[in-house]
Amino acid sequence: MTKNLELFLIGPETPISQAIEKIDRNSKGIALVTDPERHLIGTITDGDIRRIILAGIALDNPVSLILERKSNRTPLSAPQGTSAGELLKIMQQHIIHQLPLLDEQQRVVDLVTLNELMPEQVLPIQAVVMAGGFGKRLYPLTDETPKPMLPVGDRPLMEHIIDQLRDAGIEKVNVTTHFMPEKIKKHFGNGRGFGVNIEYVSEDRPLGTAGALGLMEKPDQPMLVINGDILTRVDFRSMLDFHREHQADLTVAVRRYDLQIPYGVIETEGVQITQVREKPLYTFFVNAGIYLLEPNVHQFIPNNERFDMTDLIDRLIAEGRTVISFPIREYWLDIGQPDDYKQAQEDLQNGRVHN
Repeated sequence: MTKNLELFLIGPETPISQAIEKIDRNSKGIALVTDPERHLIGTITDGDIRRIILAGIALDNPVSLILERKSNRTPLSAPQGTSAGELLKIMQQHIIHQLPLLDEQQRVVDLVTLNELMPEQVLPIQAVVMAGGFGKRLYPLTDETPKPMLPVGDRPLMEHIIDQLRDAGIEKVNVTTHFMPEKIKKHFGNGRGFGVNIEYVSEDRPLGTAGALGLMEKPDQPMLVINGDILTRVDFRSMLDFHREHQADLTVAVRRYDLQIPYGVIETEGVQITQVREKPLYTFFVNAGIYLLEPNVHQFIPNNERFDMTDLIDRLIAEGRTVISFPIREYWLDIGQPDDYKQAQEDLQNGRVHN
């Protein structure tokens, strides 16, 4: 046995919230559902958790609810002692990243991951940081400083983003600039001092939240686009896995947003009142400003024209392309207002900026 299985094992009545804690602690993206004798009942992956969040299912429900919703209820496994080559073949055939190993009594004795069999240090995507905005809502902080260069802790906000991209295994980063680009370029240069390769895409005029992508050559690999005013610990590898699993053309990261109405809401049919809902809570998913694009999406972005991500989403949907949402359950903060900027400083100081 090569792993501490207690970091992976849960029972079918375990709350989903506790399964999330297990997945986060073991850092392998999976929890194994077993009976008291460690016989495998099912698996709960990071992707399963995110689909449950999108479905609006409360996290105090048992994980058995997730297993009931899975199309394939028979978990994949392999016998203990299976060769590495055969394990790799099984995982590639079924497009999975983790595989439980069972003994002769069908009890879980180990877990192998794709990364162990075929280490992937470099994430096969390139990134784009959208750093061209004026940051008018943060004025006067942005009077002489571009928003991505505002200090969060002892470093510029964008440095936190670049570090996260590097730590995820992304080597190539494009930075779109417009407002005071020289300050961004002076700090980051070619990126080598930060462990990445940075190239700059200059907007002569504001081109919207996607227009600058039209100034770039068509990529030959998926492109991760992130707004330059976001502080987050989202798992980019999990996002890429989710994107691939659903064979998406465009994946949009979303964040749950709860809106409490402070009044009694009246529902009517004509003049007739049919229901009164006292201070109801409505839940939405909002755009989190992080996207994964397949290379074929580039053809839908005009060259040197103002174009927003919402325009691209609408165009892809109209073309029948696959556009999916990826719910962020990690830390995320859009620094758009002075209160957000203050919150970012407090979160960093109090250690809340983590997975």
